[in-house]
Amino acid sequence: MGLTGSVLAIDAGNSKTDVAVVAADGAVLATARGGGFRPPAVGVAAAVDALAEAVGRALAAAGPTSVAHVSACLANADLPVEERRLAAALHARAWGPSVQVRNDTFAVLRAGVAEPRGVAVVCGAGINCVGMLPDGRTARFPALGRISGDWGGGWGLSEEALWHAARAEDGRGAPTELARTLPAHFGLPSMYALIEALHLEDLPTARRHELTPVLFATAAAGDAVARSVVDRLADEIVTMAVVALTRLDLLGEAAPVLLGGGVLTAGHRQLDNGVRELLADRAPKASPVVVRERPVLGAALLGLDRTGAGAEVQRRVRAHFSA
Repeated sequence: MGLTGSVLAIDAGNSKTDVAVVAADGAVLATARGGGFRPPAVGVAAAVDALAEAVGRALAAAGPTSVAHVSACLANADLPVEERRLAAALHARAWGPSVQVRNDTFAVLRAGVAEPRGVAVVCGAGINCVGMLPDGRTARFPALGRISGDWGGGWGLSEEALWHAARAEDGRGAPTELARTLPAHFGLPSMYALIEALHLEDLPTARRHELTPVLFATAAAGDAVARSVVDRLADEIVTMAVVALTRLDLLGEAAPVLLGGGVLTAGHRQLDNGVRELLADRAPKASPVVVRERPVLGAALLGLDRTGAGAEVQRRVRAHFSA
């Protein structure tokens, strides 16, 4: 598009927000960090107010600069209609004349590739997959949980682990060490005690996320039930990637599959090996790549794509965040 000026890049996840102001020559003028972005919990206005606090600090630190484009990759922007509503809310803040909002999974994808081409699967608190091509075509899923056909992510894994452990303790299911390791994590003697503590909210609901690492540790110790859950996650990740590759006509071409989020960057050997083996079987030309760069880099690169920045400018931005 050839827009002239800086890019205001925003990556806002459920737990934190990263902001960067990037000059037209690729220099990173300022960065800032804020809290999570949760419109479903607090409403769009309050969520954008929280976003504005971090943006304000970044713009103040950057000094006098003209923002040409706002590139925002936001959690909970799961549907195109939500992206449009959030873009309108950001445009009303008058941070820049041009605003584009994307789901935050696109930031992980763009951070991991030299050009906007490939597929990304993110597995953190939830699970999502997107794909994109340089011509602007995309592939995506609603990623709204079970109502949109999703399974996996830290929350889903903890729920699955609890289900298996509860059934093992009372005899409805196969024996599994999860019936011991899950309650032991909280210093409790049994699954019954853990169920009671969760139901009565003696343990806050949010602490269920702590059980995902326990599931992986139990699987690594050889427990068959725990290992079956990890294998199912590997299958789900590859299934999403293959569907996205197929939608973009990339299944028969060499293409990267970017893997991001806390679960996929934690180095769980069984999961990593499972994803690579299944991908090699179902999409043999695809190359799995774990993305460890900060997603705000992806938001910045998407913004520079929009402004028509050249390769050298993009390399400069990438070098800053890599350092």
